[in-house]
Amino acid sequence: MPQTRAPRWPLFEFACSAVAQKIRIRLKAYDHRVLDQAASRIVDTATRTGTRVAGPVPLPTSINKYTVIRSPFIDKDSREQFEMRTHKRILDILDANPKVVDALMRLNLPSGVNIEIKL
Repeated sequence: MPQTRAPRWPLFEFACSAVAQKIRIRLKAYDHRVLDQAASRIVDTATRTGTRVAGPVPLPTSINKYTVIRSPFIDKDSREQFEMRTHKRILDILDANPKVVDALMRLNLPSGVNIEIKL
C-alpha cells in the first residue's frame, strides 16, 4: 500500500517566516559628504525603531578615468584626463520588522544617492 506524504509547502513557508529578516542597503554617490549624510539618516531611523544596525561599511571607491585629446586638430600628444569617483557604503539592518520597513520607506534622502535594497 503506497504511503501518501503531506506536502512540504506549509512547513517550509513557516520556517522561512520565522527566521529573522535582514535588510542590506547599498548606497552609491559621487559626493562622499551627501553619501555619509544619507547613511547617518538611515542609521538614525533604524535605531529609533529599535533594530540593530551594522555599518555603514565603506567599500572601495571606484574611479573611472576618461582621456581626451585637448586639441581638435593636431597635437595628439597633448591630452587631458577626467575622472569620476563613485563612493559606496553598505548598511545591514538586523532583526527587521514591518515598522522599520515603513519608517525607511517614508524617509527623505538627499538627491544624488543611489539606493539598492536587498531583503
